[in-house]
Amino acid sequence: MKNIVGSPGTVSGLILRVGQCLCAAAAISTMASAPKFSRYTAFCYLIASMGLQVLWSLGLMCLDIYSLRTKRDLQNPVIVTATLSLAAACSSAGVVILYAKDLDFCRFLPHHSCSAFQISICFAFVAWFLMAMSSHVMFWLLASTY
Repeated sequence: MKNIVGSPGTVSGLILRVGQCLCAAAAISTMASAPKFSRYTAFCYLIASMGLQVLWSLGLMCLDIYSLRTKRDLQNPVIVTATLSLAAACSSAGVVILYAKDLDFCRFLPHHSCSAFQISICFAFVAWFLMAMSSHVMFWLLASTY
């Protein structure tokens, strides 16, 4: 099989997984630090999906570290689904746009942490982008095996 940047068991793959894990964790911590985030289903959905993202990326990160330490080849096909993370990020972004731009909710109620919501959603999109890159690499690895 070809050596593709970001494939499992490589340094670039490990860096990709670390980025996924850190961005998802940053999205969770930023959203959880915002007061009254739990009133909105989209924000709770974002935290749940980013929690799954952290666990998934952490597992892959440990597998990459094991592979690099033992010098084993992990070039077997694994399919990663990023749909859940994208859906959570998009629904949360939709809620923030509705409140911040359309209803001026953030201006009239300054005790809500709209900036924290926006930062958390940005981290969620970065985590999704890194997961999409990982999915793309996995797709090409799968395609090169057949």
